[in-house]
Amino acid sequence: MRLEARWIIGIALGLRQGEVLGLRWDDVDLTAGTLRVRGQLQRNPETGGLVFVETKTARSRRTLPLPPTVLVALHRHQEHQAAERLNSDNWADPGLVFATSVGTPIHPRNDYRSFREIIRRAGLRQVRLHDLRHTAASVLLAQGVPARVVMEILGHSQISVTLNIYAHVAPEIAREAASRMEGALWSGE
Repeated sequence: MRLEARWIIGIALGLRQGEVLGLRWDDVDLTAGTLRVRGQLQRNPETGGLVFVETKTARSRRTLPLPPTVLVALHRHQEHQAAERLNSDNWADPGLVFATSVGTPIHPRNDYRSFREIIRRAGLRQVRLHDLRHTAASVLLAQGVPARVVMEILGHSQISVTLNIYAHVAPEIAREAASRMEGALWSGE
């Protein structure tokens, strides 16, 4: 899949659609294994054109460590994009990580269409693109990642936002906490 890394980032890091589509190679350090979120690509409602804007809040600007699978996918994507650039007669190069096959920004509507097609082909029920973000947060919380860390990964401005949105994960985490307490205090009896 041409934009496999885009979808891996969406589910592994929970970036907003505009944040993923606005990523530039200058924001990715493949050697250090980090990704900086500094801006986003959005559709201008007045003109219909695409514009790069800053993130909503200071908390939305963040540097994230990349899981190994994401790092491998980005390396592969960079190689494929370099080949596309060489084979194109009219590559428009705004330095985007995720661009069309001629180097122009991907319109959010087309990104959403691609997502719906992937979901359809996989035989999954249709969900919103934003649900990738919810999946990332739910998985992180279910794996015992502290809510404060999840808040920072998602770029939420306040921990209450994270906790209110993902409260449905709390019962599962509470059961795991009870199990761990049992093991810590009474195992070996």
